Amino acid sequence: MIRKLMLTAAALVGLAAPSWADPLAKDVFGYAPGPTAAPGVAIGTYNKGCVSGAVQLPETGPTWQAMRLSRNRNWAHPEMVNFVIGLSQAATKMGFRGLYVGDMSQMRGGPMLSGHASHQLGLDADIWMLPPSSLSLSRAQRENISSISVVAGNGLSVNGNWTGSHSAIIQSAAMDPRVDRIFLDAAIKVAMCDQNGDRGRWLQKLRPTPNHDYHFHVRLNCPPGSPNCQNGAAPVAALSGNDNGCGAARQELRYRANPSTRPKGTPNPNYRHPRSFRLSEMPRQCQAVATAR
Repeated sequence: MIRKLMLTAAALVGLAAPSWADPLAKDVFGYAPGPTAAPGVAIGTYNKGCVSGAVQLPETGPTWQAMRLSRNRNWAHPEMVNFVIGLSQAATKMGFRGLYVGDMSQMRGGPMLSGHASHQLGLDADIWMLPPSSLSLSRAQRENISSISVVAGNGLSVNGNWTGSHSAIIQSAAMDPRVDRIFLDAAIKVAMCDQNGDRGRWLQKLRPTPNHDYHFHVRLNCPPGSPNCQNGAAPVAALSGNDNGCGAARQELRYRANPSTRPKGTPNPNYRHPRSFRLSEMPRQCQAVATAR
């Protein structure tokens, strides 16, 4: 009888082993004790990767404040931290007092416990549309304050919150050669296309994306010294001529105005949210980063 119980217990342990021996990557990265002590290196892809040697954007600086500090997502590859600080300084010359900075990455990147599918390489940052009224907000204030939408309620145009300062800051970011893409609402792209007569190769970096009317999301190219970082961006397709994606953005607004004309898409049956990935499914180098002491 004792032998039978021991065998049963051993079998149960064996059945349980895959779960605890191969945890969800989001749990390992989400509860990492700190960044790795190494030079900054981005590894993998934006939705299946990590960052070694991440540094923290200081919670407050002369031209920025990191928001939602309880999330502890003000970490990134050193190049992204330098970019954000530089953009916040540039913003002071374009009518803003600085920038409110939303989510960047976790201390070792990787899948997050909640929210984003990307932001894993330390090369993404969300910049709020809300012009800072103060750069001395308390931690509590940063948890409770919200950004503002710059898109009209019907989604067909920008609203009264949109200013020339917003446009100048986004254009400055897009013209930086380090920037791969900027995700923002289609109505914002159309406004910027109209303003610039569809001219400027930097416009192709502006990628219409739902739920990006309260902030714009900057993504950098893979930086030097990160040979295992993979860029997934291709130049945006023009509907006609060299319109830098402006035509496609206008078409999106026409679909919004007449939803019945929008072609029906086919969901990818193999899609999995990155929060479902096991640690063993992450790049091998990221497994090492996640478990480094």
